[in-house]
Amino acid sequence: MKSRFAKPMTLAVAISGFALLPACSNETEEPDNPAATQEEGTRTMAASLGELPDMALLNGAISSAELGSVFDGPGSYTLLAPNDKAFEALGERGKVLLQEEQRPVLVGLLREHILPGHLTPENIAKAIDDRGGDVTMTTLGGGEVTFSKNGDDVTVSNGNGSSASFASSATAATNGVIIPIDTVLVPNEQSQG
Repeated sequence: MKSRFAKPMTLAVAISGFALLPACSNETEEPDNPAATQEEGTRTMAASLGELPDMALLNGAISSAELGSVFDGPGSYTLLAPNDKAFEALGERGKVLLQEEQRPVLVGLLREHILPGHLTPENIAKAIDDRGGDVTMTTLGGGEVTFSKNGDDVTVSNGNGSSASFASSATAATNGVIIPIDTVLVPNEQSQG
């Protein structure tokens, strides 16, 4: 069966191979380094997300969208997780998204922040370096995000004018990776609302 995720899954598989590189050599990395991934070896993404600072608004959005089971299940995903400041920057639009009648819109928005596979910031940065430029992946919502590097900083954009930087250390859980970002990647139709 042909899947629209074949291309990103191929990239995800290729990138995941880099996760097997010696991780012990990075023990001296600072915890606040956005390129560093903290291991949560026995907890799911849902459990880890509930314990992360600056993620209360995202947790509320995931609950409102009834997507919690995705992050508590066996599938492996990477969540580009907008922090509280990112949601606060949406202002009134962010509050409206949490209303019951906006649930389909919220679900669509959150799916644009989810990638298939277990991708750490280190894997993404290495893939950019190996490719010699930007890396584009398809989200679970069917959109695309592009990862770029500016020096050592990694950014992600959705091609509709929304761009975010990795905001703090990523968390690797049993079923995926949570990468905090500093902006909600709003699709084009949302950004004009």
